[in-house]
Amino acid sequence: MIPNWLQHPLNAGLLAGTLLATPMALAQSAILEGERFHPEESTDGMVATSHFLASRVARDVMAEGGNAVDAAVTAGFALAVTQPRSGNIGGGGFMLISDENSDEVIAIDYRETAPSAATETMFQNEDGDAVAEWSRFTHRAAGVPGTVAGLALALEKYGTMSLADALAPAIRLAEEGFEVPPRFVSGVNDTRERLEKWESSRKMFFKEDGSAYEVGDTFQQPELAATLKRIAEQGAREFYEGETAELIAAEMQRHDGLITLEDLAGYQPEIREPSHGTYRGHDIYAMSPPSSGGAHIVQMLNILEEYPISEMGFNSADTIHVMAEAMKRAYADRSEYLGDTDFVNVPLKGITSKAYADELREQIDMDSATPSSEIAPGKPLPYESNETTHFSIADDDGLAVSNTYTINFSYGSGIAVEGAGFLLNNEMDDFSAKPGVPNAYGLIGGAANKIEPGKRMLSSMTPTIVKRDGKNFLITGSPGGSRIITTTLQVLMNVIDHDMNIQSAVSAPRIHHQWLPDEIRTEAGISPDTLELLEDKGHTISQQAAMGAAQSIMIDDGRFFGGADPRRSTSSAIGL
Repeated sequence: MIPNWLQHPLNAGLLAGTLLATPMALAQSAILEGERFHPEESTDGMVATSHFLASRVARDVMAEGGNAVDAAVTAGFALAVTQPRSGNIGGGGFMLISDENSDEVIAIDYRETAPSAATETMFQNEDGDAVAEWSRFTHRAAGVPGTVAGLALALEKYGTMSLADALAPAIRLAEEGFEVPPRFVSGVNDTRERLEKWESSRKMFFKEDGSAYEVGDTFQQPELAATLKRIAEQGAREFYEGETAELIAAEMQRHDGLITLEDLAGYQPEIREPSHGTYRGHDIYAMSPPSSGGAHIVQMLNILEEYPISEMGFNSADTIHVMAEAMKRAYADRSEYLGDTDFVNVPLKGITSKAYADELREQIDMDSATPSSEIAPGKPLPYESNETTHFSIADDDGLAVSNTYTINFSYGSGIAVEGAGFLLNNEMDDFSAKPGVPNAYGLIGGAANKIEPGKRMLSSMTPTIVKRDGKNFLITGSPGGSRIITTTLQVLMNVIDHDMNIQSAVSAPRIHHQWLPDEIRTEAGISPDTLELLEDKGHTISQQAAMGAAQSIMIDDGRFFGGADPRRSTSSAIGL
């Protein structure tokens, strides 16, 4: 049965900032004890990001008359300063924008692309074996960055302010610095070996005497400030054709990298149609390929829609069982069919069809887990097509933004561009270095995601917007590598099936299954009795660290409710 505390209405009393810095262990303890979680609440708009400084500057933008896109772009650049481990201008991502006034939902694809000199076997040795180190911690691991171009495109088409104004808070934070929180200190220390390998990274993340920053120290980034100033003065193309581009190309030339001035000058973001599905009367919009997230969110919801999830109960053995079985089948299809639709034919209509979900659901036995070895990619006809940062923003004029971007690993490749003050991504690892060989997140890829010049690598990023009766209802998404898709799925189910408020929905314990390895990964907080019942059904359970950080917003009857995920201690939801 669903605990009473999970069934309270959306107009629960306000307890602003409840989870601004709540450790996950305390959050899960509170869930188990039945403590009520209250979202941040507002009538004029909402911002939910993974860093309170970014939330504040985005809130200020809307308070001064800017719209949700203005605030999103401002937050995106601010996070590049305050969270260099994941916020970025050296990576790429995806943005969904929903405008109630035009009944339009669009997707901006600013995913990185493979350099023109990239080859299918570039990360294989002479014996044909994939070498993980090459695709993760070298200059060749970097794809052509898309963040600056993508954020600038969103602002140009859907915002109201200038790029210079959107960059101003980030420039100030980089120049003046900010007090480093515990998560920053622990992150740098945990990645010290990788960062110290490169002089440019040592200079960026450590003091002149080589010592690490401590909690409360002021962290300044003069080189990044200078880069952002150039972009503010000369426009987004400065990053791709000006001094910053020259710094990137020179960094590559010094260390056998592949990105050239021509690669940078040729980069363009794309506006795409989002993946779309329905679930219990709600319209689900999520990112389309080269993200796999939207297709498989819709696919899993289609499978689950015919089960009485609310009656089965939140995180009951039966609910987790059918969720895991749906997840297995979606990730099996991901391994075979998903890739960049500019290069490969993805059976998107088939994967997201209700009829295909009916076929997959017939394979599920309520009493017994299907071994992953017995699950193969299906035939979804017809064809047509762990460190990341997500933020959600909505204004009171019907505009909502869901944005997820990344440099892949925490601190990406660990390589800072000399003289430019930002880290290079290692997104080339998201290609299939060799079909059938798992990447760093254990995800299996096939020929659809092989390396090709100019191609966008497959992603799990899943910025999502749910509409109810034509109105923006839920804005969500998450970091977490392969766990992004399942994290986002559970936030949606917690709200729609289990009637949780948005703070409870993002705080509740999560599970994950990705087909291979054949195990249900769980967070702390799920009943031992439930886990035993799942094992009786044939599931293997692996309790591991917290998954994702789903900064989310719910809108109901003209009121905005913000949920800051406690899994990131700096997370913040702020209402206007």
